[in-house]
Amino acid sequence: MSYICTFSRAGIRSSPSLLAGRRTFASTSRLRNTLAILEHKDGELISRSLNVLTAASKLNKPVTAFLAGSASKGVASKVASLSGVSKVLVAANAAYDKNLPENYAPLLQENIKKEGITHVVTSHSAFGKNMVPRLAALLDVQPVSDVMGIEGEDVFVRPIYAGNIIATVKSTDPIKILTIRGTAFAPAAPNSSTAPIEEAVDPNTEASAEWVAENLAVNERPDLSSAERVVSGGRGLKDQASFDKIMTPLADALGAAIGASRAAVDAGYADNSLQVGQTGKVVAPQLYLAVGISGAIQHLAGMKDSKVIAAINKDADAPIFQVADVGLVGDLFTVTPELTEKLKSQK
Repeated sequence: MSYICTFSRAGIRSSPSLLAGRRTFASTSRLRNTLAILEHKDGELISRSLNVLTAASKLNKPVTAFLAGSASKGVASKVASLSGVSKVLVAANAAYDKNLPENYAPLLQENIKKEGITHVVTSHSAFGKNMVPRLAALLDVQPVSDVMGIEGEDVFVRPIYAGNIIATVKSTDPIKILTIRGTAFAPAAPNSSTAPIEEAVDPNTEASAEWVAENLAVNERPDLSSAERVVSGGRGLKDQASFDKIMTPLADALGAAIGASRAAVDAGYADNSLQVGQTGKVVAPQLYLAVGISGAIQHLAGMKDSKVIAAINKDADAPIFQVADVGLVGDLFTVTPELTEKLKSQK
């Protein structure tokens, strides 16, 4: 694997070699295929997989959607009617229900060879970050992670240094494996036509790991990764009791998901499943309201694509105000409850 890179803080520059690569893109695209690895749970396609299909279609190649697990046949019929899908491959085997990379990666490897795949696209989620390194090792290629733009069949845009710099990279590997930032691509829409559904090649590789159990945080609020409104609390809330007292009514008033900065999570104010940022979840809601969050670059990397950013902080020089569309300087313990009451009165 080799990269040709250009960097930019405010935008993306392209070198002549990158543009040359793009000129050959149209002439070769019809000869190759893209595999979009999709996630599903409880018989439903996970929403971020819709963004994966959109990203895959930008490569201008036939897109083969891939599903595995005992419930995959039911999900496949829905995927077949989505825009950009030319075929759906299904491995309806319960051995893949828990997405263990030890047997899932060899399954993908066999189907990539059979289908003549040159591009593999999946989400930059826990699933993708767990699966892709093992698959890339099996194929002896270098993956390109957290892609936020596709400029050609081998030219991709991705953030580095916590999103402070945007890199344009060119991959020379014969098979390109991408994890994509879902917030950078629109979700795929239903299509009038239906793609064919075929059975995938299943090598039935025995997994060297065993799924024992999972302990998930139960939350009746909107999913943080896909919510249209998010309210996030930071270290300024001082303790867990204050976090719950301030953030829960605010989220209820807005019908929002609750997030948290890493500082708040590390201090025990909130569960780590709520963490937003470079090492947490990347969100891009219509509204992001940051309460008591200073705005460290690692946090901004996870929410700066939000449509409207609002912030409440007593420090007028806090970095969060540099990216906020609306800012309120004041004591959060006074102004946030007041804001919550005003929101409730307008319902």
